[in-house]
Amino acid sequence: MTETRGTEQDPSGSAPEDGRESAIRALRIPITGIFFILLLQGLVWASDFLIPLVTACLGYFVLNRPRRWLEKLSVPPFVSALLFTAVVAVLIAILMVQLSAPAAQFIQDLPSLIMDIQEKLQAAGGTLEAINDAAVAAEDVMADQDQETVEVEVVSDTGLAATLFSMAPGFLSRIMFALLLLFFLIASGDMFLTKTVQSFDRFRDKRRAVEVLHSIEDRLGYYLGGITVINLGLGIAVAIAMGLWGVPGALVFGFMAFCLNFVPFLGGLLGASIAAAVAFVSLDGTWVAAGVFATYIILTSIEGQFVTPLLISRRMRLNTTVVFLTVAFFAWIWSVMGMVVALPILIVVKIACDETEALRTLGRFLGGQDDDDPDALEIAKAR
Repeated sequence: MTETRGTEQDPSGSAPEDGRESAIRALRIPITGIFFILLLQGLVWASDFLIPLVTACLGYFVLNRPRRWLEKLSVPPFVSALLFTAVVAVLIAILMVQLSAPAAQFIQDLPSLIMDIQEKLQAAGGTLEAINDAAVAAEDVMADQDQETVEVEVVSDTGLAATLFSMAPGFLSRIMFALLLLFFLIASGDMFLTKTVQSFDRFRDKRRAVEVLHSIEDRLGYYLGGITVINLGLGIAVAIAMGLWGVPGALVFGFMAFCLNFVPFLGGLLGASIAAAVAFVSLDGTWVAAGVFATYIILTSIEGQFVTPLLISRRMRLNTTVVFLTVAFFAWIWSVMGMVVALPILIVVKIACDETEALRTLGRFLGGQDDDDPDALEIAKAR
């Protein structure tokens, strides 16, 4: 009896430990969900700070390799940083000066352009006119039901052009912040690489970290550099084509094609739609607008299907669905600039996953068909 009572009074401690472990496992999912919700809210809230920060970091990865080449020629990092940022600033200033007048004119004419498009669509008759009449009739019914309501007319002198120009100071401040941060990152040399290596204890991990960072620099720099040159050629081709069609502001459309082509999927379609809308009003012809739209799409298709696959390494192929979802996500949280930086961010994640043994499965998922396992492809075809 004494032994039995002793056993009851001194139970094993495994049960309380198992209870704590199960409680921790039960809380893991809601805590992870709360973390991701707060992270998403933080990304949206700090967008004005994070967008130039991410842009500067991407620029650092691209320009760090040329900085090392200059350092081998006894050029100090400070001079290289000053040279690179000065060149980028001069290019931005030239673009702003050259495009300010036509862009301002285009923004000023945009409301009248939209009104002209609406008038021409209403004058086209048929289904569009019936839809417009139905909308007007619905508005009349709603107005009859709300006769007792007091109508208040809000008059605002702030037009679209004034709204866009009011955003210019904030836009310029973000550019200045990105340029200054890029300067300090390049001027620091390999300090961030050294600090990253010092954070690991084992020599194998240190060497692996260096390999991952060098791979990101090489492949991201090669990709962004190649895409920039290709988009520049596309912008020149679009500007020449719009000039041959007689579309006003051909230089603006060339610059627009250069910028929008950094956005996968939606960039070319959006640029072609804007060009067709301008041609529809200014050139007064439906077939001319269709020709402008087709020309723009053909040029972007040649770039996307032939030029880019030929000049960019096949190792940079990505899962098309993942690319679309990534662009949509960053467009949701960071608007237009988010669509521009979405693909480079995905490339950095893909390279890091490829170079990290524990994440190679995720890297294969992010990659295109060339990165897939041949056995998995055979199984999928057999099914």
